[in-house]
Amino acid sequence: MSDRMKTYKTHPMSLVFNILTKIAVVLTISVFVLIVGYVVIKGVPYLKPSLFAKTYTTENVSMLPAIVNTFEILLVSLAIAAPLGIFCAIYLVEYAKKGNKFVRVIRLTTETLSGIPSIVYGLFGNMFFVLALNWKLSMLSGACTLAIMVLPLIIRSTEEALKSVDDSFREGSYGLGAGKLRTIFVIVLPPAISGILSGVILAMGRIFGETAALIYTAGTIAKYAGLTDSGRTLSIHMYSLSNEGLYMNEASATAVVLLAVVLLLNGLASLVARKLSKGGN
Repeated sequence: MSDRMKTYKTHPMSLVFNILTKIAVVLTISVFVLIVGYVVIKGVPYLKPSLFAKTYTTENVSMLPAIVNTFEILLVSLAIAAPLGIFCAIYLVEYAKKGNKFVRVIRLTTETLSGIPSIVYGLFGNMFFVLALNWKLSMLSGACTLAIMVLPLIIRSTEEALKSVDDSFREGSYGLGAGKLRTIFVIVLPPAISGILSGVILAMGRIFGETAALIYTAGTIAKYAGLTDSGRTLSIHMYSLSNEGLYMNEASATAVVLLAVVLLLNGLASLVARKLSKGGN
């Protein structure tokens, strides 16, 4: 403790930054607790069995079809975006030469895509997938739109995870006679898997919470939807209930379920990431 105080006396700015860091941590935790607490307090009292009825009606406003549709669109979106994003990042880090103009174009494109508002993605998805490809308002149109939305996030997080792996691992593998592909999949990816899954987790959160883009591409029909059918996700279900102004209590209950599902999936994904990271080590 005395050594720390001596350091603070010698470098007073370090004390200031230490205090600011702690304040930022407290504020972040407080905001999280405030949001979660508000949602829980407002929504839990209105959770009832009729909200999980098998079929949606105007009397029960069941969210079960929306829950099923949400997981469907999540799986399809990640099935498209995760392989594309991960392999694109592998190319950028492991294969592309430094200073390559093509690499600069890819990075500029991903950074630009990450800053585009979701409503713009929705309009693009409506014009391209719904109208140009004639997929109409469907889960497939919505999933493809969301895949494009989360692709930059997965690429950047995977790229940073791969860069964090020390080059000595690669050099040692090459020295033992392993090829490029074997080095990437056996030596580089296992220690980077935790960072890669962190990006996938963030992508999952964005997919679960997206509304604007899906209204224009997937539609708002409250029913179980196949890939070629129109349907609503949990976030759209909550928006529709609150927008009508007649089911505000049910919308609050839906928010609780949406929050619980996101937290549960994030926790499971983090647990899998830790297990895989330990296995890789």
